[in-house]
Amino acid sequence: MKELRITAEDKNMERVNDFVHSCLPSDCTPIIMNKIDLAIEEIFVNIAHYAYNPDVGEAWISASFVDNILTVIFKDRGKEFNPIAKKDPDITLSAEEREIGGLGIFLTKKFMDSVNYEYKDGQNILTISKKIS
Repeated sequence: MKELRITAEDKNMERVNDFVHSCLPSDCTPIIMNKIDLAIEEIFVNIAHYAYNPDVGEAWISASFVDNILTVIFKDRGKEFNPIAKKDPDITLSAEEREIGGLGIFLTKKFMDSVNYEYKDGQNILTISKKIS
């Protein structure tokens, strides 16, 4: 498993994407890549904006591609927060009628094969995986 330790700031988003992309097979389709990119961005930007707010902290990202499964683990020592515990938005409502927030993690849960959260040893740990055939 490869690891990246990085300051959780928007300006580092491209480095995070490049890191995850380096674990993917060269024949990964653009559709799958876009789904992975959306999930990676959603999780990293949430850490950057909320975990340490108003301060800045670090994120640890681990990634591996084994048996056609991409696994990415995000860790931070920010405020405890389980993003997957929030109720999914009602997507049958118009954008004006829906509550603000929650759509990004909803899409992450739809696009990934698994999304798991735990808080352990003072760390938020969010693990996503996607089978890539």
